[in-house]
Amino acid sequence: MKKKIFTGSAPALVTPMNADLSVNYEHLAALIEEQINCGSDAIVVCGTTGESATLNHQEHVNVIMTAVKAANSRVPIIAGTGSNDTAYATELSQEAEQLGVDGLLMVTPYYNKASQAGLVKHYNYVADRVNTPIILYNVPSRTGTNIKPETYKELSLHPNIVATKEANGDIASVSKTAFLCGDELNIYSGNDDQIVPILALGGCGIISVLSNIAPKVPHDMCAKFFAGDIEGARKMQLEYITLIYALFADVNPIPVKEAMNIIGMNVGGLRLPLVSPNDNVKQLLISEMKRVGIL
Repeated sequence: MKKKIFTGSAPALVTPMNADLSVNYEHLAALIEEQINCGSDAIVVCGTTGESATLNHQEHVNVIMTAVKAANSRVPIIAGTGSNDTAYATELSQEAEQLGVDGLLMVTPYYNKASQAGLVKHYNYVADRVNTPIILYNVPSRTGTNIKPETYKELSLHPNIVATKEANGDIASVSKTAFLCGDELNIYSGNDDQIVPILALGGCGIISVLSNIAPKVPHDMCAKFFAGDIEGARKMQLEYITLIYALFADVNPIPVKEAMNIIGMNVGGLRLPLVSPNDNVKQLLISEMKRVGIL
């Protein structure tokens, strides 16, 4: 059985920016402190929600360094180190490992994409060259590449590939992956609207966008489920479902950063090519946050 890096909820944390769109490392540390105080079970930095695509190498490293220092071993730190260049993914993963992270989140290669055989070689190549456990990240809507259940099965044979963040939205595929891999691959939901369904298939938690504005909600949803209060978890999933949809009414992380700024978390703007949402999205976010009592 593969060891779990964490069980429960981890925010896919935004990267706060200053007015000039430089990274606000001091505020990043404060956000991590708040997440820990609210019960988050781990912290994920430099993922999609953290605008990793527009962080340069030194910023990427500095964000990871800040997160490791801020957490101070109280919760696991998981760093996004994926790339469409296997050599660079290896380099970044090794650097993150040296900084003391507890896990590596590795998105599937994007743009140049990869065959299923290419995915196996890509991930095994990196996994052979680090000691830190790897969470695969399957988000075909962003990358154009989907990890098939049979490929998961092959990848799960590597002792250092321990989990996946599954964001393909296909519950039937998740079911097949869980059946084929069993205890050799831990499954985290990558979609806030599928927390309870994936937990019901044996998943061990969520890497959450919602957690940025309501960290206790996904945490408590998981806690209820694991405590046997399935009905309580189900009710929470449905209570927050339209807020979750609102957080994806524009390209992530546009809505969640807007929502954080609306409630006074002051995470700053977005780096181009991302831009602020239109007034309809802003009003939807305000309406939904008021409905659930966040605003």
